[in-house]
This record gives sequence, C-alpha cells and structure tokens, in this order.
Amino acid sequence: MSKFEKGKSGNPSGRPKSDTANLKPLLAKHGKNVLQKVFDAALSGELTACKLILDRLYPPIKAQSATVNIEAKETLTEQGQAVIASTLDGSIAPDIAQMIMNGLANQAKLIETTELIERIEALENAKETN
Repeated sequence: MSKFEKGKSGNPSGRPKSDTANLKPLLAKHGKNVLQKVFDAALSGELTACKLILDRLYPPIKAQSATVNIEAKETLTEQGQAVIASTLDGSIAPDIAQMIMNGLANQAKLIETTELIERIEALENAKETN
C-alpha cells in the first residue's frame, strides 16, 4: 500500500509564503538607513561590507570570446596540429585552443557515428539481398 493516496495532495496548505514578501515593505521603510549602515561599516574597514558594495557596483567580468583565424586543413588531425602550433606560437590563448580542440573531438565523434551507421546499413542491405 502506498504512503500517499492518489489524487490527494501531500501538502494541502500549499507552499509556505516567502519571507521576501514581508521584506519589501521593510526595505521601503528602512532601506536608506540599512544602506547607510552598510556604507558606514565599509568605511570603517569591515571587509564583508566592502565586498557587498563592490560586488554590486562592479560585477565580475565575464569572459569574452575572441575571433581566431586558423588555416583550414584536410583532416581533423591536421586541424588539431594547427591549433596546437598556433597555441605554442602565442596566436591563440590556451583556453580558446582547448575549446577548439573540444569542438574537433566532438566533430570526430559525429563522423565516427555517421560512418558506423552507414556501415551497419550497408551490412543490413547486403544481408537482405542474400
């Protein structure tokens, strides 16, 4: 026998109300004073208050993608070698090179899967004609 009955909620009262609904009127009333206290604490040298303010004023910088030019090669192996050479000569950053190599590895998996599917289909077709 199941612990719960079908069609009956295990929580008929529903989810409890969030405290943020109660916090908004308090912030409207006391927000300026709280903000001033945080600034005063930061000015007196409290690092937690400093971090709080700085995190809001200067959010972390997100990585930006760079355009990379690599000569197209015949095979994935040659393309991988070109990426490694470009990394070693400094024209590609190592993190960008890693992303490119991951892309090449994924491409290799796609090619391998496609070739396996084609081989299986050819074997099945050959079996049907015999």
